[in-house]
Amino acid sequence: MVRNDNSAAKSRRRRRRPRRRGGASASTNTNSATTSGNSAKRSGSGANGPQKAKPNSGGAKKSSKSPKSARPSKQSNNRGGRKNGQDRNNRRRHAQTKRTNNRRAHSSRAQNAAPMQTSIETSAGGLVVSGLAEAVGDGGKVNLSRIYVALIGRHDRRGRLLWSMPKGHVEPGEAFDSTAEREVWEETGIRGEVIEELGVIDYWFVSDGTRIHKTVHHHLLRYVDGDLNDEDPEVTQVMWVPVDTLVERLAYADERKLARRAHNLLPDLARAEKRAGRQTPR
Repeated sequence: MVRNDNSAAKSRRRRRRPRRRGGASASTNTNSATTSGNSAKRSGSGANGPQKAKPNSGGAKKSSKSPKSARPSKQSNNRGGRKNGQDRNNRRRHAQTKRTNNRRAHSSRAQNAAPMQTSIETSAGGLVVSGLAEAVGDGGKVNLSRIYVALIGRHDRRGRLLWSMPKGHVEPGEAFDSTAEREVWEETGIRGEVIEELGVIDYWFVSDGTRIHKTVHHHLLRYVDGDLNDEDPEVTQVMWVPVDTLVERLAYADERKLARRAHNLLPDLARAEKRAGRQTPR
């Protein structure tokens, strides 16, 4: 019986683990904070009394620094992105402000500039026609290629010769048909008599800093007498032109429109001249 008690006591002593000192447990544990805490509790009953576990100077510090070191890089990227966005916004605002200032400066200059003066002018002229009665054939058919009109030619600023209808300013108290007869004679050397109104055109142009609104009254004139000449200093050339080529000769669109109307009027006028027994002077 004594032997059995001793064997049981020995087995109990074998199962009991020897307690380690706190210093040894703290020095041997370098990887886990939980193991160091448990060893510190067990070492509390040692000879040296309770001791606190020393902080891990190895992996714990590295693990705590690694996330901290990553955060500043993200924050710096965010700050850099915000800065670039602010720079772009500043540049846009600066460009918009500059455009606004330019518009305001242009508007102020336009307001401060002296207003352009406007002038109104009235002129009269037309086409002097030759060969009306002679253009009427058998059956009253009219051959427009046998009817001629007088045109004047002037050089423009580019040196081009532009053909147009003769015309000029209406004098105070002068009737439009009288002005047309006078201007045709002054610019072509031909005397004519108004037989029909052709049409009115108006246009704007600028001369010597003045905006001019000009209205021109055009007429058809019967040839009376005279010879073509270009004595007028404002006229470069004077020429008789067949009516069937009149539209393509004229340089200005509004006068070409009047020329088409003349095409429609001349056949009836020619037949009227024929019935009246008139002939073109030679």
